[in-house]
Amino acid sequence: MEIVSKFYLSLYGVTSTTVMMKTLESLGANVEFYIPNRFTEGYGPNEGAFRYAKSIGVQLIITVDTGIAAVHEAEVAKELEIDLIITDHHEPGPILPEALAIIHPKIEGSKYPFRDLAGVGVSFKLSHALLGHAPLPLLPFAAIGTIADLVSLTGENRLLAKKGIKALQETDNIGLNALYRQMNVEKNSINEETIGFMLAPRINAIGRLGSADPAVELLLTEDPGLAKELALEMEETNKERQAIVNQITEEAIAQVEQYYPLTENNVLIVGKDGWNPGVVGIVASRLVERFYRPTIVLSFDYEKGIAKGSARSIEGFDLYHNLSTCRDILPHFGGHPMAAGMSLKIDDVEVLRSNLNKLAFEQLTKDNLVPLTKVDGSFSLKEISIKSIEDMQMLAPFGVDNPKPKMTFRDLEIENMRKIGSNQNHLKVILKQDEFDLDGIGFGIGELCDHISPSAKVSVLGELSINEWNNRKKPQIFIQDMEVSHWQLFDYRSLRKMDHLYETVPMDALWIFFHQDSVLKGMEQRVSYQVIETIEDAALLVSVDKSIVLADYPPNLDMLKTLLANNQPERIYAVFYKQQSDFFSTMPTRDHFKWFYAFLAKQGMFHLDKFGGELARRKGWSKETVDFMSKVFFELNFVTMKDGFISLNKNVPKRDLSESISFQQKQAQFELENELIYSSYEQLKNWFDLILIKSVNNEEEVKEWI
Repeated sequence: MEIVSKFYLSLYGVTSTTVMMKTLESLGANVEFYIPNRFTEGYGPNEGAFRYAKSIGVQLIITVDTGIAAVHEAEVAKELEIDLIITDHHEPGPILPEALAIIHPKIEGSKYPFRDLAGVGVSFKLSHALLGHAPLPLLPFAAIGTIADLVSLTGENRLLAKKGIKALQETDNIGLNALYRQMNVEKNSINEETIGFMLAPRINAIGRLGSADPAVELLLTEDPGLAKELALEMEETNKERQAIVNQITEEAIAQVEQYYPLTENNVLIVGKDGWNPGVVGIVASRLVERFYRPTIVLSFDYEKGIAKGSARSIEGFDLYHNLSTCRDILPHFGGHPMAAGMSLKIDDVEVLRSNLNKLAFEQLTKDNLVPLTKVDGSFSLKEISIKSIEDMQMLAPFGVDNPKPKMTFRDLEIENMRKIGSNQNHLKVILKQDEFDLDGIGFGIGELCDHISPSAKVSVLGELSINEWNNRKKPQIFIQDMEVSHWQLFDYRSLRKMDHLYETVPMDALWIFFHQDSVLKGMEQRVSYQVIETIEDAALLVSVDKSIVLADYPPNLDMLKTLLANNQPERIYAVFYKQQSDFFSTMPTRDHFKWFYAFLAKQGMFHLDKFGGELARRKGWSKETVDFMSKVFFELNFVTMKDGFISLNKNVPKRDLSESISFQQKQAQFELENELIYSSYEQLKNWFDLILIKSVNNEEEVKEWI
C-alpha cells in the first residue's frame, strides 16, 4: 500500500482520533490530527479547517466520529482537490456527502452485520482493515469510547467493551497509567463504571472547556513527565467542568420552573447567553433526569445571532427523526434517536419550541412522561452474598441494552443512616432484615435522610456490588430510590426555633397551631397553617393526608385526638413548642400531700411566703410544688390562707384530692406532658399509632354501615 505524504484528521471523538493516529503512524504515514474548536468552529468538519489543511499541503482528510452531515464541506474538499474519507456512526441524512469513501454501518446498502458501533468502533474496524489483523493494543481506547458514547452494549460493542476493559487493566500506555495514578484507582479494579464515571469525564472535560488536543496528546505520548502534567491538567479541568455544569443546571432548572410549566411543555428548550456550549449536553441529561421531558439546552451568542446546543430524549420520542422535520431552521444538526447536537438562529428558537412541542403532544402520552424503572427481581437480604454478586457480574460489562440488574428489597429496618460527602448530598445507610444486614450508598439522595424516620420500614431499589476494603469483601447496594409505605413520625421536640424547619418539612405540609400567639411573624408567606383553639375547630379539620406539623403545645389530649380522628397524614412532625413547662420536678403524690398535712398540723401556722422556699429545698421539691399543694388544700377547705400564712381548719370532713379543680387540671397537664413532651420517641410513636389505628377502624365501620 502506498502512503501519501500527509494525512489530516478532523475529529469529534478523542479515542477515535487516538485509534487512527496510532494505526496510521504504525503504517509509516506522515499524519497529523486536527480537532475543531467547538467554541469557534463548532462540531466536526468546517470549511475554514479544510482550507487551512490545503494551505499546509494535506492530500487526504479522514474524519472520525463525524462527517456524515458534512455535505458542504465535502464540496469544499473536492474544490480543493483533497481526498475525503468519512468514518462516522451518527444517523445519515437524506443527502450524503460526496467523498472518496464513507465508512458507516448505517448508510443505505451497508451489509455490515452490526449497525450500532460507536464512532471509535468504526475507527477500530478501519484500523483492523488497514493492518490486516485486529489491533489488540488499541482495545483500551475502543472500550473507553464505546462505553462513553452510550451505544448499545450488545453484539460487537459488548466484545469491544469486555476485551477492552481487560486490556485497560493490563495496559502499559503511559498516558492512561498517569490518569490512573491521578484518579487513585487500582488497575485491576477498572470496569465500565470506572470508565463511565471517572476516565471518560476527565478525557472529555478538556475538550468541553477548550481545545481537546491535550487529551489526544496524553493518550499518544511516550513521555512520563508530560503525561503526568497532562493528567493533572485534565483533573483540574474536570473539577472546573463540574462547577460550571452545576451552575448552569441550577439556572436551567430555574428557567423551566419560571417560564415553561410542564403542563404546557412536553419538550423543554432553555438557553442563555454565556452558557458554555461544551457542557450543555450534560446539563440536558440532568434536566431529563429531573423533569423527564425531551430537553434541548442552548448557548446563545447574541453578537452572531446563533444558538448552539445539545439535546437528550426519553423513550418514545425519536430526537433525530423529529428534529429532521425542522431542517429548514436547523442548518447544522446530527445525532441519534436519544441525543443530538445542533445550531440555529436565536430568532428560530421559539419556532423550534413550538414545532417540537406540537410533535411531542401528538406522540407522547401521560404514561410516556412518567419515568419507569425496570426491576429484575425482589429479594430478601439472606439471599445476598459475595458469591451471588460475583455470579451476576458475569453478565458485565453493563450499559445500554444490557443494564446492570436492578433489585428491590422490602420491609427493611434502618440500623444507621446519615448524610455524607463534602456537600452532605450523599446517603450512607445500614439496612437490616432479621439477622442479616447490607451496607447501602445513595449518591445524590442525601436529602432522603430528612424524610425517613428512625422507626421506618423501607423498601429499597438499587444495584448490588462488592465493596473491598483492607482485603475484606462485603456486599453493598447502590441505592437509587427508597420508599416508606406507612405513616411516619418525625421528632423535633427539642427544636429551639420553629423556623429551622422551613427547609426540612415538605412544602405541602399543613402547620397546626393551638395558640394564635405561637404563629411566627411572616409565616403566612412561607407555609400553609391553621390555628385550632377549640375541640370544634379540631373536628372541622378533615382529610389531611400529606404532612402535619404539630407546631405548638395542645391544651389537652382530647383536642389532639379529635384532630387526628378524621385525618390520616403520611407524616407527623411533632414539635410541641412551648415557652415554659408546667411540669414539676416532683409531681406531688398522696404521700407528699400526707406529709405536708402532718407538717401543717404540727406547725399550727406556717408563713408560706417567707419560709415556703426553704421548706421546698429541704424536701427536694420546687417552690411551685408547695404552692400547688397549698392551693389544693385551700380548694378542699382543709386550710385557711391569709396574709401569707397557712393554717389547718378544724373538724373538716374528709374529701378526695381529685375533688380539687387545680388538682384535676394539674393531673391532666401532667398526663399531657408525660405523653407528648417527656416520652421517648417509641412511646410517642406508639401513642400516635393507637390514635391513628382507632381512626382507621372508625372510618371502616362508617363505610361498612353506609
